Amino acid sequence: MAVPKKKTSVRRKGLRRAGQHHKLYRKHTSSCGNCGAMTLPHHACPSCGTYKGREVFTIKVREDEETAE
Repeated sequence: MAVPKKKTSVRRKGLRRAGQHHKLYRKHTSSCGNCGAMTLPHHACPSCGTYKGREVFTIKVREDEETAE
């Protein structure tokens, strides 16, 4: 069985692992069935407040935005 002659340095070990373990992944989004906005899977829609076809919470609208429209 092969035995390494010298200890692997922390830097070399970290560089080897960087491609496998420390990768940043893109968040996978799906469209909301109610409004069509992009949401994270298994989360309530932040724009309309629904999850699996039923309303989970209501969206509060500021009074400033109501008067502007």
